[in-house]
Amino acid sequence: MDNPSFFPNDLVGLPKRKSLSSKTDYGRILVVGGAAGMAGAPAMCGSAAMRSGAGLVELSVPECIAVACTGFDPCLMTHARPSSENGTFSLSALDSILERTTRCDVIVCGPGMGRSEAVRAIVSLLWREALVPAVFDADAISALATESPTILQQHAGPRIITPHEGEWRRLQPTPQQSDRKSLETAAETVARCGNITVLLKGSRTLVTQGDRSWHNPTGNPGMATAGSGDVLSGILAALIGQGLDTFDAARLATWIHGAAGDAAARRFSQVSMTARDIIDCLPEIFLSLEKLS
Repeated sequence: MDNPSFFPNDLVGLPKRKSLSSKTDYGRILVVGGAAGMAGAPAMCGSAAMRSGAGLVELSVPECIAVACTGFDPCLMTHARPSSENGTFSLSALDSILERTTRCDVIVCGPGMGRSEAVRAIVSLLWREALVPAVFDADAISALATESPTILQQHAGPRIITPHEGEWRRLQPTPQQSDRKSLETAAETVARCGNITVLLKGSRTLVTQGDRSWHNPTGNPGMATAGSGDVLSGILAALIGQGLDTFDAARLATWIHGAAGDAAARRFSQVSMTARDIIDCLPEIFLSLEKLS
């Protein structure tokens, strides 16, 4: 990032690291996701979390893709869970996944998770019962959309959902002609009534919680590429794991994600950039942020 002064004054910056600290001081992140043919989604989410300062990142994935996930990044810990014939989680994976949530600080649920009755049951249980902050993205949002709308108000801990417009329409059906402003108004209502944080992705992504709303100024159309949302979820989880509250973390993560996307566009072009390029540009953004602290 060429101009660190571009950092918005209304955002909370990165927490400073203590000289005497260990990896356990910076958050243990649990990523629950993946399915046959979708090993890259949870792995990229985990890698983005590591690049964003998380102390430890674990992947809980179907056993059929565990080896593939392990090969993406040696910094990630991978736990193989029972998988079904279609390559998604088996219902028998539920207990071990839920047990692991008691050992983590933040959960990301959904990247590359696929769709099945077992997936729906796992997502529903994590939404309702996990005590720690949890980010629900991608296929987890589709699973929540099959439940009663009241589920969004039934959660044991802080919740963040990160839908793009298509996922939002599935979660909260609206007339197809609804414009962006109408969708954002609906997102603000859901966030307030459900006591959750909604990150409605798109140009000038909206972050809303309670009576507070904020639009992100960074990012570009080149970020409309597979895996970009997984990267955002990883950044967000890492910032929560380092002590930011969910609203501040969501705003800062969105800004960092967009700034890294802008750096990737400068380096590779909007046409050629990939989600992996966004991860590779994260150090540039964090170096700039460190200069401000």
